[in-house]
Amino acid sequence: MKRAPYIALAVVLFILAAGVAWWLLRPVPASQELVLFGNVDLREIDLAFNDSERIAAVLVQEGARVRSGQVLARADTSRLKPQLDQAIAIVAIDDANAANAWRQYQRLSGLSAVTSGGGISRQLLDAAKTAFDAATARVNADAAEVVLLRRQLADAQLLAPTDATVNTRLMEPGEIASPQSPVFSLAVISPKWVRVYVTETDLGKVHPAMAAYILVDSFPDRRFAGWVGFVSPVSEFTPKNIETEDLRTSLVYEVRVFVTDPADVLRLGMPATVHLSLEHSTPRVAAVRNP
Repeated sequence: MKRAPYIALAVVLFILAAGVAWWLLRPVPASQELVLFGNVDLREIDLAFNDSERIAAVLVQEGARVRSGQVLARADTSRLKPQLDQAIAIVAIDDANAANAWRQYQRLSGLSAVTSGGGISRQLLDAAKTAFDAATARVNADAAEVVLLRRQLADAQLLAPTDATVNTRLMEPGEIASPQSPVFSLAVISPKWVRVYVTETDLGKVHPAMAAYILVDSFPDRRFAGWVGFVSPVSEFTPKNIETEDLRTSLVYEVRVFVTDPADVLRLGMPATVHLSLEHSTPRVAAVRNP
């Protein structure tokens, strides 16, 4: 009778041990999702004038949304317009001289033909032809100068090359612009992507066009649709700004997960969490080209 409590205790301990062993040794189902950490990235453009000239006007501020072809700044054209007017006048004179040289050559050619070459010397005819050729060359050269000046006049307006947001306004009216001195730094609105890194063991799970969704701390209740657009073909050491410290010295592969952001709320460098579905990954029709 005294041994019964010990037997019951042993049975309970055995059951507990069996339960713990089953829990530890049970088959764990493979995760159907790969979670990666990274930062929002996008392209930036340093926009400068093609020529060196004083800036006359800067038309947009930081944070402004600009459209492709929109005028962002203007350079001073007070000296360029008179040069263009002068060049156009010179071309008109050249045209008149060329027309006169042509008529002179035609008259001499006609006289030579009527007299079977006896009424005009060959040397005089060749000189008339040379004068006409030289006048034509001057017309072409001065016309090219007009084209160049018109191009410079058009370049005096600094245009947005694509839809973008003004990130930084770097120069002000009165400063001297040059091709080496950007007036604006623009952030391209689309495409945007999240730059993440995967280890070699997870690399086989990731492929271009697989579906994803992205979460950011600024919008915890919102999911941003995305897709894998680029998987690096070469490995690299994990960048120092990687989110997980235990991977900082590992060899990893860069992956760019493009994200849909029609409201333009995602910002450059914003931390983001990428969820890649491993259960089914349907290629997106609207995927952009790899950068």
